[in-house]
Amino acid sequence: MSVLVSARGLTRVYDIGRGWFREPAHLQAVGGVSFELAAGHTLAVVGESGCGKSTLARMVTLIEPPSSGRLMIDGLNAVTPPASEKPRLRRTVQIVFQNPYGSLNPRKRVGTILEEPLIINTNLSKQERRRQVLEMMAKVGLRPEQHSRYPHMFSGGQRQRIAIARALMLSPKLLVADEPVSALDMSVQAQVLNLLVDLQAELGLAYLFISHDLGVVRHIAHDVMIMYLGVVMEHGAKERIFARPLHPYTQTLLAATPGMGKNRKRIIAKGELPSPLNPPAGCVFSTRCPYVTDQCRRERPVLRPLDERLVACHYAERFLEQPAA
Repeated sequence: MSVLVSARGLTRVYDIGRGWFREPAHLQAVGGVSFELAAGHTLAVVGESGCGKSTLARMVTLIEPPSSGRLMIDGLNAVTPPASEKPRLRRTVQIVFQNPYGSLNPRKRVGTILEEPLIINTNLSKQERRRQVLEMMAKVGLRPEQHSRYPHMFSGGQRQRIAIARALMLSPKLLVADEPVSALDMSVQAQVLNLLVDLQAELGLAYLFISHDLGVVRHIAHDVMIMYLGVVMEHGAKERIFARPLHPYTQTLLAATPGMGKNRKRIIAKGELPSPLNPPAGCVFSTRCPYVTDQCRRERPVLRPLDERLVACHYAERFLEQPAA
């Protein structure tokens, strides 16, 4: 299966001003993330608020550039693309935002919202644009008579369907979904997730799925990447990680997820997430890990292969002895 997205050592550092007489601080939101994503597959990026997953999404969607690292999308250098290829690159990647109530213009009708990408990027006639809009509305489960309605006339789930339809109007190959169902009721979440699964099967889309909810991830992902304070803790196939997590942080997340902590030792992370302005010197999870040692506090563990996944823990082997869930 062909690789659509290849990221190597992506970092994003922000300079934070601290007044007239102090040097600016450097906040590392993403610290050296690498992954590959094949067409037709879903990579879920999971972690607490502030772990860098949304910053990673913005880099992949070209909203902001990485501070360093390499990003290839559909065979093109997405960090410094040739000017002639920028339009194609931007059509290749589209994003669905978290808030269905804030991502649609309340002053425009749904038909106009969905036509806008075609007006900007194609030379199609008005009739052809309308035909494509109606076809896309049908794909996401919206009726033709809803074409002339305004966003406030729809429920949250319907608005997110409109946002998905807008993202698909230019036939992208990669859809970045940044917490696309977290603002929806549980029953509506399932409908939207099933829609995304159906669209992926029909259109061969690749998804970079940003989430903090492992219950949602279990339904949609093929591979999972666990992030903490901008660093990857564990990365591998969903089934492998969910059956036997090898990083204490992954274990903490699974134990705290309703319906997924059964038959697992309950692990509770101590304290609060450290400030990214002053991360721990060794393992970034060392200040909260129940298994921390002096080595963890001194040395940053590298992301290494173990049991058919990558894990950044000095003592991950000890967890291989535990029975799989």
